[in-house]
Order: sequence, then structure tokens, then C-alpha cells
Amino acid sequence: MPRGGKRKGAGRPKGTGKFGVPTKAIRVPDSMVEQIVEFIRRKGDVYPLYPNKCQAGFPGNIEDMPAEDLDLAGFLIKNPSATFFVRATGDSMIGAGIFADDVLIVDRSSEPENNDIVIAVINNEFTVKRLAKSGQRVELLSENPDYPSISIPEGTELQIWGVVKFAIHTV
Repeated sequence: MPRGGKRKGAGRPKGTGKFGVPTKAIRVPDSMVEQIVEFIRRKGDVYPLYPNKCQAGFPGNIEDMPAEDLDLAGFLIKNPSATFFVRATGDSMIGAGIFADDVLIVDRSSEPENNDIVIAVINNEFTVKRLAKSGQRVELLSENPDYPSISIPEGTELQIWGVVKFAIHTV
């Protein structure tokens, strides 16, 4: 009875693996395996990033320098498994640069610290506010003087779902 080698019907049927399509084995240097796996996991979003700064005041000189690659997902998302996106509504956070319809990138793995902008749940309602802690006292601060701060009295159910890392909005 022969052993080893390809046998009819052996193995997983084509297209039924993790990717749902036929795959092909490739050889890559060991030193690049982690980078390649991360690239595939993030779907490979890489864009050119020019080393020149862009003046917001008077125009500056443009140097003819090659762009480096910017992995947008890697730049915006430090812990992919703990990151989620949420769309902002209202105008209570305009002083922090968060406007209605902005997409907020939220990291659940970051430990919320005093002065962080957080996604909080108070009595089953979501809000985005600046966290202010002083001893046992906790407040959620608005970044618009038209809105009051929210004091969290003892016994109120407060959950911090994550720390806002970036706000994406159109200009």
C-alpha cells in the first residue's frame, strides 16, 4: 500500500479555506512573514506619504523627494482586534474637532485616562465626551459651551467603551 504523496479526495476542497478562494503557497524571507501577514490582514491599504510638510500659512518650498509608503490602517489603528468605528452626531464636541457625521476611530484596549475623549454609555445611552476624573468624582465634559457637563453621581451605571483616537471628517 503506497504511503504519502497526493491522494485523490485528500485534503480540504479548493476554495473552502480561510479566504474562500483557491490559494497558492509562496516562499518569502522569514524576516518578512510578519509584515506580509499584517499587510494581508489589513487588506494592504498603503498610500504615498511625502516627507515635505504642507504650510498652512505662507507657501513653502517643495523639495523633489520620493514619498515613503504610509499604511493608513497601521497609522490609524494600533490594535485592530480592539478597534471599532462609530459615527458622531450632534455638536457638543466641536471644540475638540468632532463634528456631526465624523467617523470616530475608537480603541477599546486603551485605558481611559483623565482628559481623554471617550465613548461612554450612561444608563444605556451612548455619548462621546471628554473624561474628567478628580478623586472619586467623574464628569463627562462637552466641548461646546452650549452643552452642560454630565456629572456621574455615585450609583449611576457608567461604562467606557473606548478612547477616541481619531476623528475623520470632510473639509
